Amino acid sequence: MRMDRSNSSDFRSSSGSMKSSGPLVLSIQCIKGSSRADEWTGNLLQTGDIVEELRIGNLTIRAPFKNGKSGVQKILHNSFKSKETSIKVTVRRAADECAELLACIVPNESAGKRQYMLRAIDDPNYAVGFSDRTVSECLQLQASRIDLMVNELANTPLQDGYVSYPWERRMHEMLSVPNSSSFYSMLLLPKASDTVSFRCNDLEDTLARANAWLNSSQASGVPIVFMNVQTESLLTKISGETASSTVSAGSLSDLSNLASTSLYGFEDYHGVDIGVVRAVRLWFSPLGGEVPIEVKIKENDTKLGFAISRTEEGFIYISSVIEGDDEAPSSRSGLSSLYKEATRECKLLVVSRISNMKVLPWMVSPSGAIRCFDTVSLSQKLSLHRHARVPIILHVFRWNRSVGIPSASSIRSRAISPTVLPVPPEILLGQHPNENQVLPLQPETSVESRIVSSDGSESRLERDTAGESSFRFHDFTLSNNWV
Repeated sequence: MRMDRSNSSDFRSSSGSMKSSGPLVLSIQCIKGSSRADEWTGNLLQTGDIVEELRIGNLTIRAPFKNGKSGVQKILHNSFKSKETSIKVTVRRAADECAELLACIVPNESAGKRQYMLRAIDDPNYAVGFSDRTVSECLQLQASRIDLMVNELANTPLQDGYVSYPWERRMHEMLSVPNSSSFYSMLLLPKASDTVSFRCNDLEDTLARANAWLNSSQASGVPIVFMNVQTESLLTKISGETASSTVSAGSLSDLSNLASTSLYGFEDYHGVDIGVVRAVRLWFSPLGGEVPIEVKIKENDTKLGFAISRTEEGFIYISSVIEGDDEAPSSRSGLSSLYKEATRECKLLVVSRISNMKVLPWMVSPSGAIRCFDTVSLSQKLSLHRHARVPIILHVFRWNRSVGIPSASSIRSRAISPTVLPVPPEILLGQHPNENQVLPLQPETSVESRIVSSDGSESRLERDTAGESSFRFHDFTLSNNWV
């Protein structure tokens, strides 16, 4: 707080004495700046201000202060011990003005034992201490305040630190599948051109195969979009001919040779040859995100009402659904309607998760084989769900944003409860008003699935080599074997 004391005769006489260097006076030393740097505006105490008066409770002490800084520190220590920590400081400046500060007494641990500083009540970031200086030194500090401000601007660092974050709660509430990400990628290892000496094709070949896999997936009807591509270094031990034939990374001059190679080597401190394989990781995402579907099982259900197949690229998809049976689990859950909607859009109804477990392809080996899930084991697991009457939670890829998805609030409620909300009503075509009623499919399913486009043309999707066994599970007690 700034106050004008130009009319004070006492201050004029004191101001006159400030022109001599004279004895030491008690002055202010700024320890920590305020959050808005107000100490440079004159409204707060500044380094070099001369202390005129201290008021602690009923105790008032005026300049000159006995024993200077050390004497004031003793007073502050006694006041702090007696829990009298409120203090009012009045200072004077050369420009015939004075300022006040309302603060509390706190320990200054960085200065040592029994050392105290004053922390402003209205801004806890701002703290000052005391220092013994001559009057001339105080005047010089006050006169050079602009230079000090510029110097402070140059030297003030930005502070960083760690803050806590509720990871478990956020991962449970903010993800469509609690504690599981929606980031998908395919890792392509470089193709081995010589399996004996483990020679690999170059990086361009791996990138081209990644590009071909993505384009082929999209052409087959898998609703995914490209997100990013990056190289990924994998360490391996090499020896013999492999070590002598690989590009060496032993010096800076060798770095230019690493631009397009998929395998290079170096020697560690123990003389062991280490190889670095440069794989390619392709990141992709569903066109419209994922939508959860809960397939509830009733006691009299003898089949699930849908079949699964796998594309050449490794994606699991719904290849057919039973029609004409509104009581089939696929119809009640809305899966049949989603399948028909995807077929009209010439897209595959790709299954991304079964019971919250990801079932997408994730790696390509050096031989070129795609690592993905087996349709036989998936069908067996689905059939076991039916036998055990345990609901099946499927996640499928949406092909556009117009296909309904649960809102953020429903996602949170699903995170709290394991039950997944049914598909929104706008997706359930031809549906009755009661719980999740929809359309379905014939008992006989052809080995091929057909997608009819809007222009009347057909595209065929072949099943994988597992054939019908990929979606049937033998039941010794039932007359038919539908999943």
